[in-house]
Amino acid sequence: MKIALGVEYLGTDFHGWQIQENGLRTVQGVVELALSRVADHSVRVFCSGRTDAGVHAKEQVIHFETDSIRDSNAWLFGGNVNLPSDVNFTWVKEVSDGFHARFDAYARLYEYKIHNHPVRSSLKANYNLW
Repeated sequence: MKIALGVEYLGTDFHGWQIQENGLRTVQGVVELALSRVADHSVRVFCSGRTDAGVHAKEQVIHFETDSIRDSNAWLFGGNVNLPSDVNFTWVKEVSDGFHARFDAYARLYEYKIHNHPVRSSLKANYNLW
């Protein structure tokens, strides 16, 4: 069975999406760990697009394959309970075997925020470039 999920995250404390050999904290790493706990086996996820260190995502689409039978709530809420507070699953859906999060994406939206002001904002420090 193939499962797709929506993921949002604050990338501030992550070294990008993709797992790195040096063991740095990545979004993919915490997502795979959370889903592996729900599935009771090792899970590898595929994403619609990787992000760099410090970059946030609002609606990253991922998918993974599993033989574990769980209802949608188990994947969604069970996954979220195993995620750190800066990552969250927003939806879950069983998809066809031919679905691929990266290759079936039909749009990607990137938003860059620059705080154009003489002094920086502490409240916007993690969300805007100054």
